[in-house]
Amino acid sequence: MNFFQAISICFKKYVDFKGRASRPEFWYFYLFEIIVALSLFIINEKLEWAFAVSTFLPYIAVAARRLHDIDKSGWWYLLGLVPIVGTIILIIWWCRRGDTSTNRFGDSKN
Repeated sequence: MNFFQAISICFKKYVDFKGRASRPEFWYFYLFEIIVALSLFIINEKLEWAFAVSTFLPYIAVAARRLHDIDKSGWWYLLGLVPIVGTIILIIWWCRRGDTSTNRFGDSKN
């Protein structure tokens, strides 16, 4: 999966909280969000906020699907509300290799 395929998939599945997302799909979309948000912030802060609002649901959906890839419920994303420790745990989980076999969230994409 390349950068543009990942972005395309994330926008096509912008409210799809079912299934699984591979590491490249998640991390390429995250990189896209950072690059565009920083660029828009330099141009105009209001544009950056509009972008952040418009990509909020696709980001949450791909983060939940990424957790599904390691056989964790998408509700674990709420762990990010715990300052520092929750975010560190989520980053570690998002970096983990996904299950290579079928899990309760579907078939492996790897």
